[in-house]
Amino acid sequence: MKKKSLAVGAAAVAALVTLTACSNSSNDQATQTSSSASVTATTAAADTHNQADVTFAQQMIPHHAQAIEMSDVVLAKDGIDPRVTDLANQIKAAQGPEIEQLQGWLTEWGQSMPMATSGMMTPGQSMPMATSGMMTPGQSMPMATSGMMTPGQSMPMSMPGGTEMPGDSGMGMSGMMSAEDMTALQNAQGVDASRLFLTQMITHHQGAIAMAQTEIDSGQYPDAVAMARTIADTQQQEITTMQNILASL
Repeated sequence: MKKKSLAVGAAAVAALVTLTACSNSSNDQATQTSSSASVTATTAAADTHNQADVTFAQQMIPHHAQAIEMSDVVLAKDGIDPRVTDLANQIKAAQGPEIEQLQGWLTEWGQSMPMATSGMMTPGQSMPMATSGMMTPGQSMPMATSGMMTPGQSMPMSMPGGTEMPGDSGMGMSGMMSAEDMTALQNAQGVDASRLFLTQMITHHQGAIAMAQTEIDSGQYPDAVAMARTIADTQQQEITTMQNILASL
């Protein structure tokens, strides 16, 4: 009788152990499934973008490229205030990597790269274009568009607050310099060049901030929105710096 009781007890224990193991296995599987679903949802959210993100990237690339071009123009001159050359180098250091990141996003999204022309090409230089989103090996980064405006043509733009300022290319990119603006910067020398660069770059930065704010308000891609916030903060600080330099020239 005792042997039979022991056998029954052992069988009960074995069954309990089996049930517990199955329960733990089911719980572990459910936890893993839930965790996997959470990671997938998070990844999908991070990869989601909308038209505002695409527009931001496509417009900010030539906008940044023109700021770099303007900086190169003033850096090639003699007699420029050291504070201005420091600022020009700072602009290039910040905006070059941002252009590369923006181009990378457009490629990932399967979107076209913006067409870009500088309006200040040297004799014999071909006009680079990037429309497929797939730049060929060795292809240089396209330069900023000038809007291809005819000499003397002006196209005012609206700044935040409704005030108008010159320099918009009419392509939806606020603050872009026209071909005439770029020629004026190229021809300016010494203190006049420093003043003109600062005046133009303040306008250019104000346009970039307006574009960045649109992305902050309407964009969906987290990294693009984060970049827009960085652009707005950094360029507002640079505007203050440029205004202070202008006041002392």
